[in-house]
Amino acid sequence: MEERTPPTHYSKEACKASVSAVRDTLYVLNGKWKLPMLVSLINGPKRFKELQRELEDITPKVLSKELRELELNGFITRTVYDTTPVTVIYARTEYSNSLSKVIGELHDWGVKHREHIKKMSREEAEAKKLTAV
Repeated sequence: MEERTPPTHYSKEACKASVSAVRDTLYVLNGKWKLPMLVSLINGPKRFKELQRELEDITPKVLSKELRELELNGFITRTVYDTTPVTVIYARTEYSNSLSKVIGELHDWGVKHREHIKKMSREEAEAKKLTAV
């Protein structure tokens, strides 16, 4: 994967455009659930309850709201089947693949950050042991 190095200095216009682009991204993907929902759908379409089980702490109300927003922004499709009871399936769209690099980078950073925190905790515990002696 190609690594991008951000410029050390932006012109005023370029800085404003960059901030605007990041704000647009955060507006669409805001909250703690949208990206995990898309990750959950990577392995294929799922029903509402399957998503809720995978995401564990999400309430049905929040899940419903987030699914609606992802659908409005073209990241997922919602297909309703005329069964008894009605079956609703959620699936990622081709457009959602445009987030693959972002999700991959967030995953990699999250793994590294968790290790960093563990290392800091171990070092802190070691420091406490040394000062207690």
